[in-house]
Amino acid sequence: MKNNLGFDNQRYLETQTDSILKRMEQFHGKLYLECGGKLLYDYHASRVLPGFDPNVKIQVFEKLKDKIDVIICIYAGDIERKKIRADFGITYDVDTLKMIDDFSDYGLRVKGVVITRYEEQPSAAQFKRLLERKGIAVYTHSKTKGYPTDVDLIVSEQGYGANQYIETERPIVIVTAPGPGSGKLATCLSQLYHDKKKGIESGYAKFETFPVWDVPLNNLINVAYEAATADLGDINRVDHFHLEAYGEQVINYNRDLDAFPLLTRIIEKISGTKSIYKSPTDMGVNRISSGIIDNKVCENASRIEIIRRYFRASVEYALGFGTKKTIENLQVLMQNHDIKITDRPVVAAAEAKRQEGIERGKGSESVVAAAAMQLSNGKMITGLNSQILHESAALVLNAIKSLAGIPDSIDLIPNDILHSISSMKQDVLASKGVSLDVDEVLIALSVSAASNPAAEAGIKQLKNLRGADAHLTHIPANGDEAGLRKLGINLTSNATFATNQMMNK
Repeated sequence: MKNNLGFDNQRYLETQTDSILKRMEQFHGKLYLECGGKLLYDYHASRVLPGFDPNVKIQVFEKLKDKIDVIICIYAGDIERKKIRADFGITYDVDTLKMIDDFSDYGLRVKGVVITRYEEQPSAAQFKRLLERKGIAVYTHSKTKGYPTDVDLIVSEQGYGANQYIETERPIVIVTAPGPGSGKLATCLSQLYHDKKKGIESGYAKFETFPVWDVPLNNLINVAYEAATADLGDINRVDHFHLEAYGEQVINYNRDLDAFPLLTRIIEKISGTKSIYKSPTDMGVNRISSGIIDNKVCENASRIEIIRRYFRASVEYALGFGTKKTIENLQVLMQNHDIKITDRPVVAAAEAKRQEGIERGKGSESVVAAAAMQLSNGKMITGLNSQILHESAALVLNAIKSLAGIPDSIDLIPNDILHSISSMKQDVLASKGVSLDVDEVLIALSVSAASNPAAEAGIKQLKNLRGADAHLTHIPANGDEAGLRKLGINLTSNATFATNQMMNK
């Protein structure tokens, strides 16, 4: 059952806060804490660790807010190519603005935004002007000269010394970003270099949730991390540096292990003393395992997440911005851990509903589309497309009717409203597709609720769809994907286009 918990937020809050404070005390001046993953809205963690609050990590920092300044890094190239944060469907530059607002809501000060590898790219320069006009301090860092081979040049006035210094006052400096490859590490090391010149004693540590260093390599929680980074080719490994230094088997990933010798040399070159870290795992402060209270629940959830990642990668490839290699990486993971797509119950349920629709004469195989959702009580809900509704829209209506105990015979939205919207789309907006998507149905539902008690009861159940698993037999239209995302539904689909039209409407 999806309402079984595998994670205790309060236990994690206490141990994680203590871990960060202890690391801060190791450095008498300032701690630069590089934060990988997502500090806010970490939906990957909430999916693989049932019970995990997507914002619990920021709550850790909220408890320490009087000791914290924040720096946000964003790679100029990501601004230029309008890279998207998939879970929100927004670009990295827009997500940076959102992060500034979100940090402010938690009482955390953003001291500045660093645009990394900046070469006056037009979109990056425009974003810089926007931030400055909103009163945000902006710093630009060029590509570090000498990196990664010439440590003497890296740690020099031509290397890190060429970067603008970011003034901070508090003992813990959170260095975060909208996504990977944003230049967080280089920013931390640049700050260490400048602090050393200024006579400030400072240090570096890393706060990254996955892989979980103190659970086994083949635990599915860690395998789900590999699935989440299949596009980057991340591979979990035993930290051989840690094993050699302490005789203890812990888990890290290939990029951190590969970078550790160079990173150690750079830190030692900056500080002039031997590094306190004997392994990349030493550098971390992550205590996520302290909150895991039921490993079986978490591994089951991780299995579902791996399948979800496979479907997502397949759709991204079909849409032209994913790679075949990512799909192959995920297929290998699934084969190695005996994971099948049918292990996710909604997949089989959606296909069965589609076949049912075909057999009932609802249309040919190329026309019939279906969707399935598993509610928190374990009940499976399905929906079919029609001349009036997309399959996703029908699914949402069927789900909230089930949760509210409303009989199938009662309409939540009167037919005259549905037909009126369809007519407007066809006659006024000149739309080829006249059936309603999820976004449109939610608006129609709110209109209907003014005079229909059943619709009002249904609306009250929408919040209970958050976290539900759903699967579609076809790639969703924009209005369906956006609407389901807003409802917090964990959506996947087959990599099949709903129509032969070039625009996915």
